[in-house]
Amino acid sequence: MYDPKGNGKQKTVDTVAFTELEPPSHLRGIVHRFLELKTAGTLAEDYRFHALPDACTYLVFDQLDRRIAGVAKLRATSEEFNLGKTFHFFNIRFLPGVWQGGLDQISYGAVDAPYDGELPLLEVNQRLASLEFADSPALLSELVEDLITRKLVAPNPVTQKIFQHLDDIHTVADMAEISDLSARQLQRTLKRTTGFAPHDFLKVLRLQQTLNGKDIWSYADQSHFIHSFRKATGYTPGKYARKFDV
Repeated sequence: MYDPKGNGKQKTVDTVAFTELEPPSHLRGIVHRFLELKTAGTLAEDYRFHALPDACTYLVFDQLDRRIAGVAKLRATSEEFNLGKTFHFFNIRFLPGVWQGGLDQISYGAVDAPYDGELPLLEVNQRLASLEFADSPALLSELVEDLITRKLVAPNPVTQKIFQHLDDIHTVADMAEISDLSARQLQRTLKRTTGFAPHDFLKVLRLQQTLNGKDIWSYADQSHFIHSFRKATGYTPGKYARKFDV
């Protein structure tokens, strides 16, 4: 089962809350989680959020500035964002490959500018103002259903097959065989639907499995694993585990 760890909350900052809620059952082939990230009061120092590569597309809603919302995605390596001393976001994390809209609609990284696109994100952000996060899934699900109608999100049969057979995938060739695609077809499909080349997508899946405590991936040796982990996150596995709570 694909269960991305999309954040690395600093263990030393207890006043930052990261909460996840599951989507309704009929959306679970499209939405991975609804998320909330917020401070309880004003922090003493700016908070740097360590965002892990997870191949997911996000809808981001800034609860402190209702003009700010958008569609965001990460690259194949982690990124750190300065969120300041106070922040409050609601997010929808889509599963990899389900976003069908153009990649030109996506901002890579954090969303920090007023939204001027055609989606009803600002209207939804205004309606979220009166809701606690626990009461938000119905409204967020309504938005997802609207995006389905617009054909902007849809289940991805290729990534679904990959997630269903993670234990059997060790190479890009394995991924292509399980997807019933040639290597070239897999390259085109993943690049179009996830923005990732197959080898980068495989790196992300490997990282997610190690963060979930699953030793199912065959690295050449321990030093190779440490090098790959540090390249993706900027930290060795030991330093990451001491600094962040995933």
